[in-house]
Amino acid sequence: MLREEVAVSTRTLQWKCVESRADSKRLYYGRFILSPLLKGQADTIGIAMRRALLGEIEGTCITRAKSDKIPHEYSTIVGIEESVHEILMNLKEIVLRSNLYGTRDASICVRGPGYVTAQDIISPPSVEIVDTTQHIASLTEPMDLCIGLQIERNRGYRKNTK
Repeated sequence: MLREEVAVSTRTLQWKCVESRADSKRLYYGRFILSPLLKGQADTIGIAMRRALLGEIEGTCITRAKSDKIPHEYSTIVGIEESVHEILMNLKEIVLRSNLYGTRDASICVRGPGYVTAQDIISPPSVEIVDTTQHIASLTEPMDLCIGLQIERNRGYRKNTK
């Protein structure tokens, strides 16, 4: 049996933050350097870090939106410029803060015509809306838009929504 000696590197991995900034109320950016790495190690470490970090992120977000007037996600409503799908995507972009875990109820009740923004969300005192100017919908006719929301604080990233 032939035995090969494997040279073990005595190099120590070092990391440092080279850039960190808040681009807006909702967007943060950070750039880090980890070195020295051998060929192929960067991808392996990057994928593992991404999965681990996404699993540990704590956050508060809107997990459910319901309205009696809306039959399904892909419908359109007369008097609203955006489709229901676009409204749901706009609701997903709203950044919330909360220090309490669990589920909370909130709502939006607006009379048009006018713009619906995150400021129109009636939320519990334990939930803070980071950017109240976030656009949700544009009402072009005199009508009532009422949406019941469910806000949840939890840990971990889930691709599937309820």
